[in-house]
Amino acid sequence: QVQLVESGGGLVQAGGSLRLSCAASGRTDSSPVMGWFRQAPGKEREFVASITWSGISRDYADSVKGRFTISRDNSKNTVYLQMNSLKPEDTAVYYCAAARSISVLGRLPPYWGQGTQVTVSS
Repeated sequence: QVQLVESGGGLVQAGGSLRLSCAASGRTDSSPVMGWFRQAPGKEREFVASITWSGISRDYADSVKGRFTISRDNSKNTVYLQMNSLKPEDTAVYYCAAARSISVLGRLPPYWGQGTQVTVSS
């Protein structure tokens, strides 16, 4: 089992920045690939970014490329999402997820955090 706890959400004006954190505990070695997803009101949950254990391989949704950066500190079992140039359409609940591979993360990650609200005002 892996437990994930997100933090860092909040209210920010358009053009501003936020950094989300996701602290992992438990059998983290069984699920080395981590990512962020988001769900806006009335919409389906969507992929935002992913990162492998080494940090070498990172992937982003087209809608956030160039604005968001995913990173991790394995010594702290923590993954971060730095969000810059935020837009009102980035408003959503952001979820951290973990899985054993990129393909599993993209299909149905077995582990999820509780989510953190990000609201971007215009």
